[in-house]
Amino acid sequence: MALTILIVILAILALGYLRAPLIAWTVAALAGIAYGVFGHGCHIGWLIGAGVIALILNLTPLRRALITGPIFGIFKKITPAMSQTEQEAINAGTVWWDAELFSGKPDFHKLHAYDAPKLSPEEQAFLDGPTEELCRMIDDWKIVHELKDLPPNVWQFIKDNGFLGMIIKKKYGGVEFSNYAHARIVTKIATRGGSAAVTVMVPNSLGPGELLQHYGTEAQKDYYLPRLAKGLEIPCFALTSPYAGSDAGAIPDFGVVTRGSYTDPRTGERHENVVGIRLSWEKRWITLAPVATILGMAFKLYDPEHILGDKEDIGITCALIPTEHEGVQIGRRHCPPGSVFMNGPTMGKDVFIPLEWIIGGKDYAGQGWRMLVECLSVGRAISLPAMSVASGKFASFVTGAYARIREQFGLSIGKFEGVDEALARIGGYTYQMDSAQRLALAGLDSGEKPSVISAILKYHNTERMRKVLNDAMDIHGGKAVVLGPRNYLGNAYQTIPVGITVEGANILTRSMIIYGQGAIRCHPFVLREMKAAMGNDAVEFDKAFSGHIGFVFDNAIRSFVLGLTGSKIASAPVGGDIAQYYKDVERLSAAFALASDMAMFSMGGSLKFREKISARLGDVLSNLYIATAALKRFADDGSPKEDLPLLKWSVLQALHDAQEAMTGFLANLPNRPLAFVLRWIIFPLGRHFTTPRDRLGTKIARLLMQPGAARDRLTRDVFIPQEETDAVGVLNHALNAHIEAESTEGKLRRAQRDGKLKALNAKGRLDEALKAGLITEQEFNAVTRARRLKREVIMVDDFDKMLDKHDTEISSREPV
Repeated sequence: MALTILIVILAILALGYLRAPLIAWTVAALAGIAYGVFGHGCHIGWLIGAGVIALILNLTPLRRALITGPIFGIFKKITPAMSQTEQEAINAGTVWWDAELFSGKPDFHKLHAYDAPKLSPEEQAFLDGPTEELCRMIDDWKIVHELKDLPPNVWQFIKDNGFLGMIIKKKYGGVEFSNYAHARIVTKIATRGGSAAVTVMVPNSLGPGELLQHYGTEAQKDYYLPRLAKGLEIPCFALTSPYAGSDAGAIPDFGVVTRGSYTDPRTGERHENVVGIRLSWEKRWITLAPVATILGMAFKLYDPEHILGDKEDIGITCALIPTEHEGVQIGRRHCPPGSVFMNGPTMGKDVFIPLEWIIGGKDYAGQGWRMLVECLSVGRAISLPAMSVASGKFASFVTGAYARIREQFGLSIGKFEGVDEALARIGGYTYQMDSAQRLALAGLDSGEKPSVISAILKYHNTERMRKVLNDAMDIHGGKAVVLGPRNYLGNAYQTIPVGITVEGANILTRSMIIYGQGAIRCHPFVLREMKAAMGNDAVEFDKAFSGHIGFVFDNAIRSFVLGLTGSKIASAPVGGDIAQYYKDVERLSAAFALASDMAMFSMGGSLKFREKISARLGDVLSNLYIATAALKRFADDGSPKEDLPLLKWSVLQALHDAQEAMTGFLANLPNRPLAFVLRWIIFPLGRHFTTPRDRLGTKIARLLMQPGAARDRLTRDVFIPQEETDAVGVLNHALNAHIEAESTEGKLRRAQRDGKLKALNAKGRLDEALKAGLITEQEFNAVTRARRLKREVIMVDDFDKMLDKHDTEISSREPV
């Protein structure tokens, strides 16, 4: 009997693990019961009852009448109502690799089949040419602390060289670069100056150019796109108001359809008694607004006189308004921390505009929210994530070099374990950020608009940027806390809140958007069930619900089996040590799919309001995405052995973070008996995903402190000036000189300990060693140069005590 029970249990586990169809479960169950009836004398009623159940489950009309039909009636009543803006947000964009992670069994062959993003020869030439030249023109200290703006020659260079038209098609005069090229260019500029990067970034992200290309009338495209591409127009887009930030759908700005007169500022022509919109608005935090010539505007449109049709509340609408138009108030600016990119308010009261200024014309009146969320799914995956990647790459480059050059107690500070630990985080998080965006860009350039993934990138890249810059500041110590031309981290550190806040505050993105949107869009059955309920389609609901039930049982069994076996029985597209990472992702994917279904089942529509629960599930999904992005990036790079520490750290940290988020979910799930059962299914042998080991972190720290191929790959696109007089440019010179002189410096320390050198200072002991023949003249020169460059690296700026002039005389003196 015990053997029979064991066989039954193994059969159930095998069928669930293999995701067997319902008919296979039916045949297996009937065979098992028949064996019990005829082989062990069980009552024939068991077999009859099983046969009846099998008929009900497998015959669609019976199943619909007796099971899914009644459930459908209940489901229609409990399904939470969705506003139009919620529906449009959920329908925006596409699902892509995120849907695979929601499946419980991601197809890794599909992951590796995605084309690796590459630059075209034209894009590479632009990156190596105009972008490099623009970076050489940028002096971020002078821009932020003296000019409070980009200098006129930099503005003109940006306009003349097509930086404002990277997304605009060539037929309109733009350069029509890929999303990957767009991100690489922004990344490189951002490593030299954040203000310049934002200036380039915004017109190529969410704004008039993007909206015009997708939705504009031919007349609007023909007039504005060539002017935007050539920099003859500076665009901004006004969405955020003082009363509607993250809740952009609640904007109070409104327009009323009516008749009126206006003078077109572009032509000077007067138009009388035309149908248009009387528009009033107050917007804040609008990037490029103080210098914009064309104002994109989102507002709510009403038609109380029914001039356009029967509908009175038309909905959110987007329009283009020349900033010279009568009644437009623009020109004042805000002051973002650590940066001086143009950002400011705009206002207008009872401003009359014609209907043809609606983006797409009057046919697109009321379509603004859909237009915005669809474009946002692209822009959010490029701009701020690229700025975050830039911060990570830059911090990796400068901090690795500084930690090797800077010494305390006769040892490079990077060799102290506390600094080593922070260096590992800098390198590991940078690899995660870069990998996550590269995978997303591959999707964008293949035609996808992955809205859930763009939200993941926005939140997790900017949060990792915050961690990386904090660690970089800590390692640099006094070098980073004194502002001046030599401080290459201060401005970026001060600007952190900008990235955290804009394009959807991070708190909201994590707690409401990532999982709130992903649970519906990416789940293989939930959206189908909801649409069936809203459309009163019982047939489609039966198909979706039946599949959903099987999906839950399969994932429960797969989670348990993979947890019990340490994922060893799962498959992987590669061999070796890395294969286990793929298997672990599959295990957590199954657990995540199960947890999602149990959260929705136990909490229903209230899950929408349980943001802490939603945030933790979003963290699981996000970290699974990050882990797979790192694996994909490693493969795309040719699986370089030197990068293994970065890959392993990135995946192990992501798996651990996913596990901890799942643990937090289970600890806070309101249905405690369900949470108890889920804990034993998902973690049958306990939690075993640990943070990366110290030895692995040390390998990353050494990688950042040593010139080599892995360091170059990680810090690709960092603009590195060649001049020794540049605060960043000197680092490479000083690092190489320091490495060359390290053995001689060690020889000098040993000679001092042995009493062979008596001078009281370092310079005297160096001269003494040369005279005594303890070192060669070549060694003497190498040490002298290394010390000179080291001083350039560690020195900070000082100013006139009134801070009204830049006097760095003390900083430039020779050391005592």
